[in-house]
Amino acid sequence: MDHRRDGARRRRTVGDGVPLTDVLVLGAGPSGRAAAHRCARAGASVTLMDPHPDRRWINTYGTWADEMPGWVPASVRASTVDSPVVIGERRHVVGRSYTVLDTSRLQDSLTLDGVTVVAAHAAAVDSRSATTADGTVVTAGTVVDARGSAIGPGIPEQTAYGIVVDSDVAARTMDDAPTLVMDWRQDNGSVVGATPSFLYAVPLGDGSVLLEETCLVGRPGLPFGELSRRLTVRLEGRGLSLTGDEPVERVRFAMRPPAITVPRVLTTGTRSPALHTATGYSVAASLRRADAITGAVLTGGRVDTVRSRTVNRLRSIGADALLDLSPSAIATFFDTFFDMSDASQRAYLSSDDDVTGMSRAMLTVFSRIDHADRRVILGAVRRTAMSALPGMRSHSG
Repeated sequence: MDHRRDGARRRRTVGDGVPLTDVLVLGAGPSGRAAAHRCARAGASVTLMDPHPDRRWINTYGTWADEMPGWVPASVRASTVDSPVVIGERRHVVGRSYTVLDTSRLQDSLTLDGVTVVAAHAAAVDSRSATTADGTVVTAGTVVDARGSAIGPGIPEQTAYGIVVDSDVAARTMDDAPTLVMDWRQDNGSVVGATPSFLYAVPLGDGSVLLEETCLVGRPGLPFGELSRRLTVRLEGRGLSLTGDEPVERVRFAMRPPAITVPRVLTTGTRSPALHTATGYSVAASLRRADAITGAVLTGGRVDTVRSRTVNRLRSIGADALLDLSPSAIATFFDTFFDMSDASQRAYLSSDDDVTGMSRAMLTVFSRIDHADRRVILGAVRRTAMSALPGMRSHSG
């Protein structure tokens, strides 16, 4: 791998006397770094603030291949598989390619040439500045918050526990699938009525495969110990005995953006509508959102439109329904979803602003599920409608 350093990056320590810049980005994860990178490439002056701006990213990021913006170099795609598989009660072959990103290459491709990097924590934020813990104020024409969303009591979250094994070893667990986006078969030793989890199995492009037991959404998510136990039971039942020396990946993040945002501060990543609240995917959407942020910085326009906000509210309905559905209904629910056309699946999973396509997909699923599950979705609709009433929450972007 080509692990390049950002040769032209300017560094300074907090307290040097910060000049006004066009954009101040808070957070140096994929969403924040992408926003800083694209704004700087477009000619804006950019400051990036993060307590550990050089920390290497270690998580595995997957996405539907057609979600990636064209400016991202092909070299960041570690593997791309046609016809990935989903298994609920039945097997489904999805008519879209699925990509796993090379995390290091993605990080290095988002160069920070000309960006001023501040290694500090933003203790206070408003629409034109961030104040660090020692009282230093960093000012800018636009503030972009990419610090993620905090985990806390009552906040839905996604958790996962995975191991990396050689591809020939993993093959016996994958039912001849090149990639398992979801495998909901209940051979993981879970108790009837417990929060369900699925197997996510993806090639990493280097002859290895990530096998990950995933809690799609829970309040709270399943703990790592339970996920590890379920993964071990599942894999051993399929003929794979673990040595205990396999590399491990742990994932935990909030599945909701913060309920309250700072007025006139732009958001991205999991603090924003880039987070798909029913699936947890956010990286590809955040890369696309970086261009919308750049356009807003340069032209004074808005990042989010009425249509994109509507799509986000519809996703919230789906997310609430997943939380409320009986665990025994989840696999059948996804069978119904993946029985739809590829176009309808894409509209729900990947659209930023296709209100018509999103609505059609949701109505199709609604019409095909049983009456008890329809009542669950209607309850989610009512809660989403109430949360959208004026004064219930502040919006930014």
